Amino acid sequence: MKLWAGKKKQRISTAQSDLEYAVVADRLTKKFGKFVAVDHISFKVKRGEVFGFLGPNGAGKSTTIRMLCGILLPTEGTASVDGFDIAKQSDDVKAHIGYMSQRFSLYEDLSVEQNINFYGGIYGLEGKHFEERKRWAIEMAGLTGKETMLAHALSGGWRQRLALGCSILHEPPILFLDEPTGGVDPVSRRNFWDLIYDLSHRGVTVFVTTHYMDEAEHCNTIGLIYNGKLISTGSPTELKHNLDRYSIFEVHCTHPVDAMELLQGQPWTAETSIFGSAFHVSTFNEPDAQKKISQLLTKNQIQTKRIEKIIPSLEDVFIHMIAEEDAKKDGDIHL
Repeated sequence: MKLWAGKKKQRISTAQSDLEYAVVADRLTKKFGKFVAVDHISFKVKRGEVFGFLGPNGAGKSTTIRMLCGILLPTEGTASVDGFDIAKQSDDVKAHIGYMSQRFSLYEDLSVEQNINFYGGIYGLEGKHFEERKRWAIEMAGLTGKETMLAHALSGGWRQRLALGCSILHEPPILFLDEPTGGVDPVSRRNFWDLIYDLSHRGVTVFVTTHYMDEAEHCNTIGLIYNGKLISTGSPTELKHNLDRYSIFEVHCTHPVDAMELLQGQPWTAETSIFGSAFHVSTFNEPDAQKKISQLLTKNQIQTKRIEKIIPSLEDVFIHMIAEEDAKKDGDIHL
């Protein structure tokens, strides 16, 4: 029996929005003393979508997810998960979600099977149904024949998939993943996201925190969080449209750091940022921007290899959003 399929709990609301949204946050805030970790953020997550919470380390992602999972009490504001109030009905919230932390939530000194047995017991699974779910978790993680291996002996990718299997043994309708791909190789990351897509296609709502821009590209909706504030939400395409007022160029040249400093001092330059061996420069839709960039670098003995106008990436979006947020804080609102 699924854990949430037993006695019905009284949700805080039976509004139509509860059927459409799995998570609703209204001015959600968390303070630790005078430090504001999460600052009055509001958003909604549709049922069945992959919602990416994107931000740098320390932005407030993990604090938010812990409040939504009923682990931390908010200082101000409210939120509901699957219709349950996170502050007043935290036990009901925990019964209706799966949660996987960035440390994979495994007991290192227990074997694969012992970890699954432990979580199955927590979720109240038993009998034939539990045996079916155990087999599914082992097969999904690619650990058939390795049931007696200790968790600490598994590779990062295996541990990651085992942790996911343990977190959704009870088939929860909502899954929270906190930095689930940190510390694993690119192939394991890609395979893990295939599992996320599969869960979403089956109707599971997935709320995932990440600082990987390429992962965020594959989310239905993205929330950009910075210094505890939710600075923008939307689909990847919608967020990129926010940069329509800029022209963005990728520049390959000698001495890129010097080139960036030169360009940043120009009145028609909005922002510069390093991208691998090249850098991006955003201009205020200056008609002759590409020509001006080339002329400026040549004049200062910097050899230009290639300058091309590009479609902005999410990283470009986030860099601009952060710059604008910092400018507002400093009282400079010309961006």
